[in-house]
Amino acid sequence: MISNSNLYTASNKAFFESQLAAFHELTSIAMEGTEKVVALNMATVKASTDESTAAVKDLLAAKDPQAFLALASAYAKPNAEKVTAYNHHLTNIVSSTKAEFTKVAEEQAAEVRSKVSDFVNNIAKNAPAGSENVIAMLKTSVANANAGYEQVHSAAKQAIEATEAQVAKATVQLTEVAKKAKPK
Repeated sequence: MISNSNLYTASNKAFFESQLAAFHELTSIAMEGTEKVVALNMATVKASTDESTAAVKDLLAAKDPQAFLALASAYAKPNAEKVTAYNHHLTNIVSSTKAEFTKVAEEQAAEVRSKVSDFVNNIAKNAPAGSENVIAMLKTSVANANAGYEQVHSAAKQAIEATEAQVAKATVQLTEVAKKAKPK
């Protein structure tokens, strides 16, 4: 019984350390993605402020209402292209962050499944005679949990792919609107 207790303690310690390392890596990935989004937003705000200042100066210098409206229209049309470019950059940041996050999460899930399987196998090797039914139930539980994880993972992946497809479609539509709005 002592060897099982030591095995259990060692397995728990290794599992906790593994989870802590994965959490740290996932947090780092999320923070890097957030930093990229903040940098994009800051650059966008700076550019927008500079352009707005120039636009206001030009609009205030307009000599008549027709010139004012022509300038206002000219400044409004390129904004659709800028929104499209911003959306494209944001989509790239989110996609790359999601890919890194997914990779680490899948690696961690595979590692956890492997460790749980190894732990169950070690318990089975050291189990006293007559505990075969309990070991069989434990192995079945682990197999069922793995199957459930795969189903949830598959459903989540499908939901993410559907969301990405909708974002891509919206980006294409926004790009088409921007192209139609270009001054002639």
